Amino acid sequence: MEGGAPRAELILRAPDFIRERAKDMRRVMTPSEKTLWFLLRRKELGLYFRRQHPIGPYILDFYCAAAKLCVEVDGPMHQERTERDQRRTAWLAKEGIRVIRFTVDEIGARPAVVLATIARGAPPSTA
Repeated sequence: MEGGAPRAELILRAPDFIRERAKDMRRVMTPSEKTLWFLLRRKELGLYFRRQHPIGPYILDFYCAAAKLCVEVDGPMHQERTERDQRRTAWLAKEGIRVIRFTVDEIGARPAVVLATIARGAPPSTA
C-alpha cells in the first residue's frame, strides 16, 4: 500500500492528464454516445453508469463500477484500432472488468437490443 490506498486502487487510478482528457470528452460526446448515455441514465437496468470514466491508462466510454462492466461504442474508424482495443480489453480483463462493444449502427437501429445485451452482461447481483 502506498499512502494508505490498496495496490488495486493505485493501479486503477488514472493519471491526472487522463482524468482531464476524460472531463473534456464528456463535453463533446458523439451522437451514438449521447444516445446510449440517455438510455443508461434512465436506470432501467438498475445499474449506475459513469460516462468517459478514466481507469488506469484508459478512458472507458461507459463504466458501471458495481458490475465491473465497461460498455464501448465503436465508430466507423474502429477497424483501424483493433490491436489497440485487444490490448486494452486484456488489461481491463486482468483487472476484472468485462467489456461489451457496440457499433454506432447497433445503437442507432436497435437500442432495446443494446440495453438487453448490457443487462445480460452484468452479474446477477448487480442487475
